[in-house]
Order: sequence, then structure tokens, then C-alpha cells
Amino acid sequence: MEYQKMNPEKAVSQTLNIGKDKRDGSKIRRWIWVIFLIFVFLSGAYYWRSKSNGKEPQYKTQEVTRGDLTVTVTATGSLAPTSAVQVGSELSGIIKTITVDFNDQVKIGQPLVYLDDTLYQAAVMGARAALASANAKLAQALATVTQKQQNLKRLRQAGRLSEGKALSPYDLESAEAELERARADEASAQAAIQQAKANLMLDEANLAKTVIYSPVNGIVLERNVDPGQTMAASYQAPVLFILAEDPTQMELQVDVDEADVGQIRDGQDATFTVDAYPDRIFQARIVQVRYGSQTTNNVVTYKTLLKVDNPDLVLRPGMTATADIIVEKIKKAILVPNAALRYIPPAAGKPEQKRGLVGMLLPRFPVRGSKTSDTSDKETKSKVWILQQGQPAPVNVVTGATDGNNTVVVKGDLKPGTQLVVDTLTVAK
Repeated sequence: MEYQKMNPEKAVSQTLNIGKDKRDGSKIRRWIWVIFLIFVFLSGAYYWRSKSNGKEPQYKTQEVTRGDLTVTVTATGSLAPTSAVQVGSELSGIIKTITVDFNDQVKIGQPLVYLDDTLYQAAVMGARAALASANAKLAQALATVTQKQQNLKRLRQAGRLSEGKALSPYDLESAEAELERARADEASAQAAIQQAKANLMLDEANLAKTVIYSPVNGIVLERNVDPGQTMAASYQAPVLFILAEDPTQMELQVDVDEADVGQIRDGQDATFTVDAYPDRIFQARIVQVRYGSQTTNNVVTYKTLLKVDNPDLVLRPGMTATADIIVEKIKKAILVPNAALRYIPPAAGKPEQKRGLVGMLLPRFPVRGSKTSDTSDKETKSKVWILQQGQPAPVNVVTGATDGNNTVVVKGDLKPGTQLVVDTLTVAK
């Protein structure tokens, strides 16, 4: 009972026979164990780190070359005929015959469509009859004028012979008025003839329009009608065909990004490909860079037109094309691979095994590469790395134009054949 009523700490001390005089030694032993565990941990970490560092860095290199560099701007678009002509009809009526179909070659003046011309022939016959009637009325009016002139002449002669006794002034005035009316009828008949001729000309023109001819030399792209179909041209002329004029000449319409349009000029050469012929490269030339912009999904582009020769007719309107516009050509330039310009060596080439045990356990911040700055619109300060005693060493250069794979070196101590570091490789010893 007395043992259970004791202080637990005192009971443990009595049981283990640990007195107050042994507490200081216990603390020392605990600190020794802590130091020992830390040493074991550091030794294990050092051993693991050393084992993992049993690989030494190796470097992949590419050489500096001398050659030609072509700078291009890529744009996409579609092919279109140089001139697409819509052939329509001014007349309403029933289509009697169609002489051409899709892809047919046509010539200027070739009949394409015949309309039912029954009503228009009847109109021409009526107009010719009206013209004949007008001519008859003119002849009648001319006879009347001649009659009135003779009557007036007789009256005046009778007045002179009788010295005015056989003729009253009223009779003379009445004859003169009748002559003027006859002359007016003659003028009216002549006007009726002109109107009849105009109506005949209009009806004959409508009759001629019942045959629709090709206005250009080209190829039929679209046919929108069939024989027997009724056309109504009351409000708008229906489009019967779409003809591509001279299919051997086509137009490539591409959208150039606003960031690239400053490099595009009329007369620049270009190449392009289409999905239908992925292994074939076609030639083109810029003929127009439009000032008006287009915005699609917040992307601003400018329509650019390129002239394309299509002698074998393999290119068709609507084909999607990817064009590479040649904006600059540089001859015999010193070229470095772009991978060398992007490369930054780890820790500026310092081997990690020289950092020591504590250094390996502590984190190390990465060393940043040198920041480039523009020296002109087309020149940029950059840095490349060469190998000296197995370690990367920096070389400052000034670069110019690039084609995406290689870049021109404008200034810098580089010669063709110099090996530049482009990547870090690690291989086992």
C-alpha cells in the first residue's frame, strides 16, 4: 500500500536505483547518442550522394558552320481563281438545254444555256408589225401633207389672179392650219416609227438573251441549274454558272500575322505546299499586301495575295496551303545552332563533388544564364559555350537573323568548325 501511494517518478527512481546524483550523467549520455545519430545520418547521406555522383557530366556539341541562311515567314491560306465570273440570266423562263457541265473548258462566245424562246419570238413579231404600222402611218401623213400643200398653193394662186376678190382671208388661214396639222401628224408618225424600232430592238435583244454565252475563256467551277428548271429574274438575276478564267493562273490568299507583316513586300518569292501533294513544293510571288486588317479570335492578320502558275491544272480552288515567304537571304554567313544559344550549363560548369559533405546536403540555388539585350532591330547580344579542359566556357557573341534552326553570328570570336555545347549528358564511369 505504501508503494502505490508513492510519487511515480520516485517509484521509478527507486526501482532502477537511479539517484539524483546520476541525472547529470544521463543527460550527457543522451547528447552523445544524439551526436552519434547525426553522424550516422550525415555519413549515410554522404555515401548515398557520393554513390549517385559516380557519374560525371559529358556534353553534347555541334559545330559552327559557314553557309547561306534564308529567313522565311509562314502563313496559311487557300487557293482561288485569279478571276471568277458569275454567269446569270436577265430573263425569266424555262431552261431548254444546257451544253456544259462541271470542269468543262469553255471559250468566249460558246453557248452555255438555251431558254425557251417562244414568248420572246412572239414579242419580236409583234414589234415588227408595230414598226410596219408606224411606217404606213408615216406614209399616210406624208400624203396628207402633200395634199394640204397643193391646196394651199392653189388658194394663194387664185387670190393673186383675182386680186383677192375670189378668196376670203378665212379660207387662206384655214388651209394654212390644215397644212400645219398634217405636218404635225407626219412628225407624230415619225416618232411612232422610232418607238416601234426601239421596241423591236428590245424584243430582239431579249430573244438573243435566250441563248447564254460564255463571257471568258475558262473552266466551269459550278453549275446551279438543270434542264426544265424555271428561272425567275424579276428581282435578282439568278447565277447559272461560275467560271474560273484562265485556270493556269491562280491566286493564293494567305493571312499574315501582324508581327510579321512588316517584313512582307510586293515581289517577294514564296513556296507553298498543299495537303493533296505533300511531297511537292509550288512556287509563288507576292503581288499585293492589303492594308485592311482582319481580326479572328483576337488575332490580327493582313490578307496577302500571291500569284501562282498552274500549268498542269493540279491546283484547285479552295485548297488549303501553307506558304513560306522568303523575306531575307544571307550568303556565306557564320551560323550557330539555336540549341547552342539556348544552352545554360549547370552551376556554370562547377563539379558538384567539390562542394563537400555539408555543401551537398544544403540546397544550392541554380545559376542563371546571361540575359540578352537588343543592340539593334535585328541584332542581339547572346552567349554560347565552348569546352575548355572538359568544362564549358562562355563566349559572347552578337547574333542577327535566324531561320528557326540556325542563327547568323554578326560579331564574336567564333570560326567555322568550333564545337559549341548544346546539351549536358551524364554517363556512367
